[in-house]
Amino acid sequence: MQLAASVPSNCTTCLSPIPGFASYLSGTSPWPQGVGSKSTRSGKRVLKDHVASNPNVSPFRFHVPDDVLESIRSRVAAYPWHEMPDDGGWDYGTNMDYLKELCAYWVDGFDWRAQEARLNAFSNHTAKVDGIDMHFLYEPGSGPDPLPLMISHGWPGSVAEFFEIIEPLAHPERFGGDIADAFTVIAPSLPGFAFSTRPPRPWGPRRMAGAINALMTEVLGFDGYLAQGGDWGGAICSWLGFEHAPACSAIHINVLTMRHPDGPQTPEEVAWDAQFECDQIMQNGYRTQQATRPQTLSYAMMDSPVGVAAWLVEKFHDWSDIPVGDIESAHSKDELLTNIMIYVTTRCFNSASWIYYGRREEGGRILSPEGRRVEVPTGCAVFPREMLRWPPRSYAERLYNIQHWTEMPRGGHFAAMEQPGMLVDDIRAFARTLRR
Repeated sequence: MQLAASVPSNCTTCLSPIPGFASYLSGTSPWPQGVGSKSTRSGKRVLKDHVASNPNVSPFRFHVPDDVLESIRSRVAAYPWHEMPDDGGWDYGTNMDYLKELCAYWVDGFDWRAQEARLNAFSNHTAKVDGIDMHFLYEPGSGPDPLPLMISHGWPGSVAEFFEIIEPLAHPERFGGDIADAFTVIAPSLPGFAFSTRPPRPWGPRRMAGAINALMTEVLGFDGYLAQGGDWGGAICSWLGFEHAPACSAIHINVLTMRHPDGPQTPEEVAWDAQFECDQIMQNGYRTQQATRPQTLSYAMMDSPVGVAAWLVEKFHDWSDIPVGDIESAHSKDELLTNIMIYVTTRCFNSASWIYYGRREEGGRILSPEGRRVEVPTGCAVFPREMLRWPPRSYAERLYNIQHWTEMPRGGHFAAMEQPGMLVDDIRAFARTLRR
C-alpha cells in the first residue's frame, strides 16, 4: 500500500493490515457485521431505505430572515468602539484593530446568503435521537462500496469546519484520487450546537457519543462505521470506540483529550505533562467559565454579535498554526464569519458551552478508572501546533489501540480548515488498513 503523495515523509504509520479486519469488513467474519456490511455500506441505499422512509428523519434547510440579518448588521455597525481601551495587540485577548476590520467587512462586504447556500447545497437532515432533533450533513460516497464515516466537530466550531473535506472524502475521484477510497460522510451538529436542538440540561461528550451512535445505527441503519474528530470530536470518538464497539469499528483523531488514571510514567511523559500544564495556564480562563458558570456569560453573548465574534476569533487565532502572526494566513474573513454567524443566528452560544459543564459532571478527562483502553483500531493525526499538546506515543498507546500515527509537518487545532488536504489523505491512509 502506498500513502497519498501529500502525506508527509515523517509519517510513522503502521501499514500492515489489522488482523481479522478484512473479513470483518466483508461481512464474512464471525464478529458482528461492521463497516462493510453489503446491506449498509452503500450510502445511497441507506439514504433511500433508512432516511427518506423514516418518520424520525426530516429534510432540513436553513434560512435566516432578512430582518434578522439586518438586526445583526445594525448591532455590529453600532458597536461603541470608542469605549474600548487600548488592547495591547493579542496579548490581552482579541486584537481590537483586527476585530474592527472584521466587523467592518461583516457589515459591508460579507455575503451571508452565499454561505447559507453553500450549507444548503449539502444534503441536510434532522433526526429524533435521545429526545432532541439532531441535525446532520449527509454525503453519499461514490462507487459501489463507500465506508460510512462520521466526522465530529467541537467548540468553537460547527459543521462549517468540514466544508472543504466532505466532498474529497466522499468523491476522491473528482479530486485526483481513487474511487476505492470513498466514504459516505455523516457530519452531525453536536447536541445544543447550531442546528441541533439543545438537551434539557448539559450533556458531556460521553452522552453525546451515545446519541451519535444511535443516529448512526438506529436511525441510519449502519452496522458499523468509522468515526473521526478533533477538539470535542476527539473525545466523542474516544467514547464511541470505548463504549460503542463494534458498531463504531475504528476511530481517527486529530486531538487527544483523554487521560490515563496512572498518569505519566516515563521521563518523556513527565516532561510532556509539565509542559502541557504550563501551556494551559493561559487557556484555562474560558474553559473554567464554561465548565462552571456558562449561563452567566451567555446573557452578554445573546445580545452581542461582536461579543460572540471576539470570543470565538480569539480561539481561531491562538489555536491555529499562524507563524507569521496573521490570522488570515489560516482562516479567511468569510470562514471566520460563517462560523460566527452560525452561532449568532441559531442563538446557540449558551447551549454550545454546556459541553464543558457536561464533561465535568461526567467525571472529566479520565477514560477508564480501571486503566482500560479503546481497543478498536485507532489512527492519530498529530498536528504540531495543536493547542492541546500531544503526549508521547507511549502514553497514547495506554489509552488506544494505535494502528496508525502520522506526525504532520504543519497545522494546528482546526485541522479540517487549516490543512484539509493533509487530514483527508491521512483519513484515507488509515482507512486503507481497515479495508483490506
